[in-house]
Amino acid sequence: MFRFLCLSLIFYSIISTTNLFATDAKTNTYPHPKKTALIIVDIQNSFCPGGELPVTDGDKVVPIVNNLRDLFPTVVLSQDYHPRGHSSFASSHEGKAFFETDEEGNVLWPDHCVQGSPGAEFHKDLVRKEGDLVIKKGTNPKVDSYSAFYENDKKTPPRFDDGKTLTEVLRERGITTLVLGGLAYDFCVGWTAEDAVKDGFKVIVVKDATRSIAMPLPGGKTTETVMDERLAAAGVEVITAEELKARFAASAG
Repeated sequence: MFRFLCLSLIFYSIISTTNLFATDAKTNTYPHPKKTALIIVDIQNSFCPGGELPVTDGDKVVPIVNNLRDLFPTVVLSQDYHPRGHSSFASSHEGKAFFETDEEGNVLWPDHCVQGSPGAEFHKDLVRKEGDLVIKKGTNPKVDSYSAFYENDKKTPPRFDDGKTLTEVLRERGITTLVLGGLAYDFCVGWTAEDAVKDGFKVIVVKDATRSIAMPLPGGKTTETVMDERLAAAGVEVITAEELKARFAASAG
């Protein structure tokens, strides 16, 4: 009898542990809706067809992002918002052309997303709702800011009007997982994803909700393929919109 009781307890322990692991695996695999936020990166006129720095098919991400946003109670939009004469503009460097680099190796861009200009506005078809959060970046005239979490100096965070950082606001809301889409994958989306991991978030990038600039690099690589490698190294998961929706459906079930 004692032996049977011991075996029963061991069996129960194994079953309980197995169930616990299954629950943990599901928690790690499927986003918890209330703890997950959507970060919509820089879907602005400057980066769409007809803009000053158009990403090929940049406007094609709009319906995909719109279709995802109702999955999330918290939605954040990042907005590139440069003052005129910004240091990242080629026009601010005599003799420099677009996509060359400055003395410190920073890529120089056409004037884009200038404060108060049509290019800085969000794409007209991008759904926005009351309660959406907007974090402006690139406002420092001397430092560029690809990421919504840190300027390119990797230490100065953009801030909301109340002085709080994006990380602080997300933490206050209990957010642990971030889902990213927007423009461009190989610059602002990718840098935002990396910095989000740095600040302790689990990060998922919805690849078909992004588009890339894909600048050619030595060795046959592009900025897109390099970003693929960087995100994989950082532990960022890259999936499709359909895969994301399937995960949310499984989580709800």
